[in-house]
Amino acid sequence: MSIASKATVSTVYPDSKKHYQILDGLRGVAAVVVVLFHILEIFSGGDHQRQLINHGYLAVDFFFVLSGFVIGYAYDDRWGRMSLKDFFKRRLIRLHPMIVMGMLIGAVCFYFSASPILFPTIADTPWWQLVLVMLIGFTLLPIPPCGDIRGWAEMHPLNGPAWSLFFEYIANILYALFIRKWTNTWLAVGVFLAGAALLHLAVTSPNGDLIGGWSLEPTQLRIGFTRLLYPFFAGLLLSRLAKPGHFGNAFLWCSLLVVAALSVPRLGGHEAMWVNGLYDSLVVLLLFPLIVYLGASGTVKGKFANQACRFLGDISYPIYIIHYPLMYIFMAWAVDNEVPMGEVWPAASLVLAASMGIAYASLKLYDIPVRKWLANRSLGPGKAP
Repeated sequence: MSIASKATVSTVYPDSKKHYQILDGLRGVAAVVVVLFHILEIFSGGDHQRQLINHGYLAVDFFFVLSGFVIGYAYDDRWGRMSLKDFFKRRLIRLHPMIVMGMLIGAVCFYFSASPILFPTIADTPWWQLVLVMLIGFTLLPIPPCGDIRGWAEMHPLNGPAWSLFFEYIANILYALFIRKWTNTWLAVGVFLAGAALLHLAVTSPNGDLIGGWSLEPTQLRIGFTRLLYPFFAGLLLSRLAKPGHFGNAFLWCSLLVVAALSVPRLGGHEAMWVNGLYDSLVVLLLFPLIVYLGASGTVKGKFANQACRFLGDISYPIYIIHYPLMYIFMAWAVDNEVPMGEVWPAASLVLAASMGIAYASLKLYDIPVRKWLANRSLGPGKAP
């Protein structure tokens, strides 16, 4: 799975611009739901109808909407004072250190996730191949299915959700080279066409959903690009056109909307898959842009709300990009030992707590210092990426 723009908003916006703290918090809410979605995914037995927190996969699409909004708001009016080289430097500094950390954690956890049932090829993987895949992962270049060392045909077999960062980078490249120059009219046309493609994909999908994008093969690439383009375009257009209003208790209500949208049970059953696809498309096409608008229209009041938004925003990107290596181990343990769902909660709670703890430690001890060092060297003293 994208946090796409998994950047904390405050590290992107110029100091003179409003800091949309609620959007930070909402990104964190969605990221935590993703972790819970992945914890419970193993107990679906491969049947999407049985998955609890059923639509957690749509968090990626929500992240892409946030990404378009944040990128447009932060950078649209900076061209002329900022070169392409500066833009790419800022985005790399903001996103890439945690990609490296996620791949490193994935390599450390790799052999611990060996499973004769779930991952039967891991134990026979030579160390040099693991190191090679890790080094390629550091670049975020995708690995073709023939080079997958886990057996799931992932483009990033050490850290599956990095696929969404691959598409996030593509979005940043497209924005810097082309899309930023589009007028609002042309961008609206792009939103319409990309939205039509997303709706078609969702309602015609064999599984009745938008799941996919993580493999370097034609069908998966089509899904990945379709999931990227509408949300990113819509978020970007929203940043240009919307005039945020004043929405009370925005963090609470928007958080509830995000959690509810991602937790709705599967719709339509096996007989009418398109119903669930229609739900997916309507959530992405309409609800997610609305949530971003409402979040941008609110202010955080009270010490607890401020602390919650700050903490969730801080860990949103780190927890997304580091949790899945732990999930591989959890999945292998649960499958190999045939652990029923009713008995898995202590281990699941430990996985969630460990993900949050490692994410926070990575942020404070690694990500922030490394980004500060890189920014000072590449952008100049005191410059934030």
